[in-house]
This record gives sequence, structure tokens and C-alpha cells, in this order.
Amino acid sequence: MRLDPLHYLHDEVESRRQQGLLSPVHVLDGPQEARASFDHRQVVNLSSNNYLGLTTHPRLRERALEALQRYGTGSGSVRTIAGTMDLHLELERRLAAFKKTEAALVFQSGFTANAGTVSAILTRGDVVVSDELNHASIIDGCRLSRATIKVFPHKDVGAAHKVLRELPVGQRKLLITDGVFSMDGDLGPLQALSDLAEEFGAIMMVDDAHASGVFGENGRGTVDHFGVHGRVDIQVGTLSKALGSVGGYVAGSRALIDFLQDRGRPFIFSTSHPPSAVAASIAAIDVLLEEPGLIERLWENTRFFKAGLRAAGFDTGLSESPITPVIVGDAPVAIKLSEQLFDHGVFAQGIGFPIVPRGKARVRTIVTATHAREDLQYALDTFRKVGRELGII
Repeated sequence: MRLDPLHYLHDEVESRRQQGLLSPVHVLDGPQEARASFDHRQVVNLSSNNYLGLTTHPRLRERALEALQRYGTGSGSVRTIAGTMDLHLELERRLAAFKKTEAALVFQSGFTANAGTVSAILTRGDVVVSDELNHASIIDGCRLSRATIKVFPHKDVGAAHKVLRELPVGQRKLLITDGVFSMDGDLGPLQALSDLAEEFGAIMMVDDAHASGVFGENGRGTVDHFGVHGRVDIQVGTLSKALGSVGGYVAGSRALIDFLQDRGRPFIFSTSHPPSAVAASIAAIDVLLEEPGLIERLWENTRFFKAGLRAAGFDTGLSESPITPVIVGDAPVAIKLSEQLFDHGVFAQGIGFPIVPRGKARVRTIVTATHAREDLQYALDTFRKVGRELGII
């Protein structure tokens, strides 16, 4: 009888289960909305990145259906062979104008946009200077590039300065940060890091996945929010969160985009986006430009919910965005808090190591523009009730 060579994976999973570290996967059986049906029960949904509620916006649905009827369900090819449609080029033109850059390129996801860009523009002998809490896609891109990786403590501009100062003047170097950090909801110090990039001749790159549609004029992101247009060489964003569709993009100079079209492996070797997703993304940009009230409502809800959690005595860290962690420390406690919230009709995902550092486990909450005030109040009341029962507050 053949021995299972993957038995060690079973042991690892079982160990995490016994430690109470495994979160259940809740199944969505309806539209992704502020109040949604998971596991066939209605819950207040605080786990979605659907910041503006665009996944069900009538304009996105209409444009997606039109594209489906005209182009079919898929592109049938990678972009570099037969899979570039006029819709793809229109979306990239619109993204470049929106982000105020020369050009833009759409990737299959935000993850591949980050990993594919970093691994393409750097090689052995180059250096990456990266915030310790940058997204996993940045970390993987750095490793794939074979460049030397220098990590500085979270948002520690002085430490980043020290690292850059010690590097040879002529060495190619990339300074990279998240615009909004996905687990803590705080903002990267873009102005100070842009100063460093200019001082030491580094390429400046920002991952704005959680800022697109949320920060800046009409949701243009943290580059716009901090007023550093022209000082950030590479902007990465996503179509999968506030824009309500799927995919990622890179915005920057024409030379950068031409290079990535030729050398970005995820772009070259992956089938292009289906036309319905591309059309929905274009419609999302229209909504951002023409319906600014959505972003205003998002921030009204964010302020209300954040204030309620803090007033109840929860530790919400340094969040400055609609991402508000409820930090409890131990992962089993975070998972138990999440499970009991769900039992009471509130879906907020528990997160522990290795996604966040040990001792920093939390339940991550995200509010949207489409949450009703009474739903947010119900969620706050439930957090308070369960938090007291578990001795968190």
C-alpha cells in the first residue's frame, strides 16, 4: 500500500484545528451586499471589500450584460496573442487618466500586478526596501525578483532612510509601501517616503489596492490623497474591491507599461479578463467620477462604526480607513469572537498568524457605503455583548 507523501499536510491542518486556529469558510449564497446571506442565513456583512457597493450597482450590471451579449463569456487567449479586445484598451486608457499617469496595464489580479511588476523590473544585484507589513504579493514579488530584500519596521521612515543611506549610490533600488495596510487600516507615509526616494534615487512604488475608490478626489487613492502625483513611479491598484469587478492594474510611465507588456510574466502567460468584467470596471470609473456621494456615505459610516467600537472599549489599533481591526491578541480568542458574532448575525472574519504577527490576532471589520445605520448599530451592540461574554472588554 502506497504511503501518502502529503501526510504532513494533514498533520499540520489537524494541529491548527486542535489549537482553535482554523476559521470556517462561510458560503455566500446571494449577492455580495452590506446585509447578505451566508450559509443560508442573513447577516450584517463586515467582511467584504465591496466598499462602495458597486458589485450590485445597476450601471455595472448593465454594462457587464451588454459586453456579455456582444463579446461572449471569455476572451479565449492571452493579451499578447489574440486576447486583447478594444474594451481592454479602453479600460487602460480610462485608468491612466483616472490615476493621472501616462499609461496603465491591467493584470489578472492585484496580487499578480504586484508580484509581476516587482519581479519584472528588478533582478539579482538590485535592492528592495520594503515596509515589514507590506502585502504578501509584494513579498512574493520581491523573492521572485532575486533582488536583495531590506525590510524596515512598519512606517519607520528613519529606519528606511538608514537602509537607503548605506546602499551604493549607483545600485538600482526600489522603495515600496502599501498605501493602506490591509490588516491594520493605517496609511503609508507617502510624502516622507517620496522624499527619501528622491534623495537616494530610488524607484517609488505604492500598492493602493485598499485606497482606490476610498481615498483622494473621486477615490483616486493615496497618491492623490497625499498630493504626491509625479513623485510615485509605480501605482498598483485593484478592480476587485471598491470598483466592484475583478483584476488589478499598474499605472505609471509609458516606458514602464511597455516594459511590463513585454516582461510581466502574469500578463504574458494568463488569459485576459472576460469582457463583462472589463466593461463593469469601466462603468465603475464612471460611477466614481459621477456619484461622489457614495464615498461620502462610506466615510460617514466609517466614522460612526469606528467611534462605536472605541467607545465600547475595543482596541482598534491605528486604523485610518474603513478597515477597522478589533485586536484581541490570541488567535483562538479572535476565532471564537468571530464565530460567536456570526451566531448572532454579524459576519466579521477572525484573523491570526501567519496572516498577522503572533499576539496580534484580530477580527477585521470593513464597513461600506451601503450599510444602513441600523445594521451598523446592531453590529456594535452585538460586538459589545459578545466582547463582554468573552472578557475582551
